[in-house]
Amino acid sequence: MASSQVSCVYVIVLLLNFSVSVFPGVVKEVATSDLNDFPLISRDGWHAEPSANQKLLKLPTPYVVIHHTYIPKACYSFEECANAMRSMQRYHKSSLKWGDIGYNFCIGAEGTAFEGRGWDYKGVHAGRANNHSIGICMIGDWREKLPPKKSMDTLKALIKIGVQMGKIREDYKLIGHMQAMSTECPGTALMAEISTWKNFAQGKPDFAQISSISN
Repeated sequence: MASSQVSCVYVIVLLLNFSVSVFPGVVKEVATSDLNDFPLISRDGWHAEPSANQKLLKLPTPYVVIHHTYIPKACYSFEECANAMRSMQRYHKSSLKWGDIGYNFCIGAEGTAFEGRGWDYKGVHAGRANNHSIGICMIGDWREKLPPKKSMDTLKALIKIGVQMGKIREDYKLIGHMQAMSTECPGTALMAEISTWKNFAQGKPDFAQISSISN
């Protein structure tokens, strides 16, 4: 039963990739049997530039790292969020020389998920944690208030689908960016919220030691 569910997910994602490539302004739903439906836009759907830096992740990853953008500001429509994705990719590629947008996925305030580097490729978002995590960024500044409920529901569903697909470990640890590097990210309000979630890990993981053990 589990394998048929995973196959179904892959088929749906493939159909989604085709749909948003042909009709890039149309948001399609990703539906699974046990998750809430949520929109997931492929790289083609938001007109991403080709990646110049693709290194495979060792899957399933033991960590999920949560971020916020601060800038760009929160986006509330497909067009706004797609523009934010392109803006981030240009900055990460041209100014920071990361070769691509740094995050594996981003989520807009209206609840749409956008594929960044995707499930299989290592992101550039949290230092040494990059080798051991999927980085998910909530678009906007979430220091003083939480993202809308719809986008938080998408965050939970995206992580769950990653577990279902074997991209994230079932016993994964959830952390905020500030637990991996010296930063205010993912914002005080968002950090306080994710710290109440079941898989949240307290403290600051020693990713240098984790890397030495896993190599």
